[in-house]
Amino acid sequence: MKQLTLVIFFMMMTANGFAQTHLQDSTKSQNIQEVIVIGTTNISNKENKPLGSIDEYLQKSAKVDMVKRGAYAWEPLINGLPTERTLITIDGMRIFGACTDKMDPITSYIEVSNLMEASISSGQEGSCHGNTIGGSIDLKRNKMMFGQKKWNFNVNSGFETVNLQKIFGAGTSFKTEKFYTDVNFMTRDAENYDAGNHVEIPYSQFQKINISGISGVKLGENKLLEASVIYDKANDVGYPALPMDVSIAEALIASLKFQMLPENDFLKSWETKIYFNNIMHRMDDTKRPNVPIHMDMPGWSKTYGYYSHLKSVFNNHHFLLNINGFYNKSRAEMTMYPEDKNEKLMFMLTWPDVRTLAQALYLEDQISLNQNSSLKLSASVTMHQNKIESEFGLNSLQIFYPEMKAEKTRILKSLAANYEFNKNSFQAGFGVGYGDRAPSVSEGYGFYLFNSFEKYDYIGNPNLKSESSFELNAFVGLKKEKFNAKVSSSYFHISDYIVGKIIDKLVPMTTGANGVKAYTALDYATLFNVSLSTELQIAEPLKWTTQLVYTRGKDNEQGNLPFMSPFSYQTSLRYNKNKFSTEVLVLGNTKHQDFAPQYGESETPNYTIAHINFGYLFNFGKTKVFTKVGVENIFDRFYTTYSDWNKIPRPGRNFFINLNFSW
Repeated sequence: MKQLTLVIFFMMMTANGFAQTHLQDSTKSQNIQEVIVIGTTNISNKENKPLGSIDEYLQKSAKVDMVKRGAYAWEPLINGLPTERTLITIDGMRIFGACTDKMDPITSYIEVSNLMEASISSGQEGSCHGNTIGGSIDLKRNKMMFGQKKWNFNVNSGFETVNLQKIFGAGTSFKTEKFYTDVNFMTRDAENYDAGNHVEIPYSQFQKINISGISGVKLGENKLLEASVIYDKANDVGYPALPMDVSIAEALIASLKFQMLPENDFLKSWETKIYFNNIMHRMDDTKRPNVPIHMDMPGWSKTYGYYSHLKSVFNNHHFLLNINGFYNKSRAEMTMYPEDKNEKLMFMLTWPDVRTLAQALYLEDQISLNQNSSLKLSASVTMHQNKIESEFGLNSLQIFYPEMKAEKTRILKSLAANYEFNKNSFQAGFGVGYGDRAPSVSEGYGFYLFNSFEKYDYIGNPNLKSESSFELNAFVGLKKEKFNAKVSSSYFHISDYIVGKIIDKLVPMTTGANGVKAYTALDYATLFNVSLSTELQIAEPLKWTTQLVYTRGKDNEQGNLPFMSPFSYQTSLRYNKNKFSTEVLVLGNTKHQDFAPQYGESETPNYTIAHINFGYLFNFGKTKVFTKVGVENIFDRFYTTYSDWNKIPRPGRNFFINLNFSW
């Protein structure tokens, strides 16, 4: 409640004292591989479900898969790699979850009403805001232009039958020649969902509220000051694939940005931002029956950070310099409550007050070689330091690593080169990259973290080397007036690949666990993926799109890596004329037979499901009403996929309606 009061106060102050602007900048990246448009302010009839979650938008990408532990807060994978090996930011801001079980990815703390688009980059092309192996997702906030004095309003409402989810949101924006502000909120309330054949999935409910505001002021013809805040709170979140649920997950994300567009030929843009975010997450098992021993597992993550971007142009060179850094505090606890009240409580620090300090320098040069080809070069260097602040936590880990120190410093690097050729309707490109990353807090300093997928307790390893990756990528495409096609492929050779190894002599702390694993590193692992995307304009209002994806990962002993997509496909036929639109979508994947039993995986069958939706835009004077209705999983298929934690079934047939009123 205290944080909610602070948010409302912050938004009131910024609405009266600041304003946001969108200053145009002539230096734009040409190498972003994919942009997914998101938002509720300018809803397009091209969206199959405008009020879907961020997760539903992101999984449209050929590069992104989702690990699902329930109906809420899916974990995004980029190129088949989990969040330890990828980078997710909100407008360039570093944010770290507070859950040791990865039940709160960064994408869970924002809403479609906050965002304009998601920029997805593969491999080292995503290293602008930090070190990564698999790539990055930058979730970009709504932006407005200055203009004549004007108010805008929008109201959004939705309902889904599969879990009785009720969605409601509203927003308003105001702009003048020197000022603007944008405030919005959205709520979601869902019961347990039904899988196919009307099988109820218990502990899959959730509730959520999200409030967001941006305000800014024009300090001069070429200067902008912008303030931004997001408050997000989820309650009573069930995770049917896990042994525990979440009683509360709460985030406060705030930033202040200064931007200037210098009036000279060399320096085109200077943007500096300072930011702060505070996340609290509490796991809870009080609603589960037959719990052997009740546990309380809160976690906290607090981050202070900044970045400063400089963009310049010199002849055929477009430069980007990004100086950035952050300081993060991560702490997680576990308290066990024995049934016998006379027994003592058992307490552990599962994240032992780990402080992470990082300072990075990133430089990029986009070189226009001629009118048909370009070359992008990028490099970064990062000073990365971890320190255990808790003496109790340090002593606990020293049981396993007697010589370990409280502090460890690494130098991380990234290098990439990408060439592109475009002439007439033909496109092609290839690239090479090298990057490394530090172990995550769990990998380096976790203490008896239970992995319910593998059924093992995990212990971190502070002596792990930095994981490094050498990558190759290429694409070729054809872009005609009525037909587009693109084939993309990536290969990663990842050295010192971090995994868990069974420690025979240790006894697990979790009741029912098979044993204990400690993080170690394989010599290497390899990953290959390929995708094909096509788009055919059959007639003026009729478009057919197709996407095919295949991913394969192996370790140095030719064992399979987990969560690698088998051959997957989706195809859609869309009719869009005037104010009416409709779409039929078919998607699925083949049998997952290249599974990784050593990481808890087993075979999953193939599946195919179908969706359909209809949309219409009504105009009532200055008021527009966009309506979208549809059915997902039309034939009520009962199925599970390779990326469903503990084979939790997916939702069955779902009728939905989305309404957007704007004026």
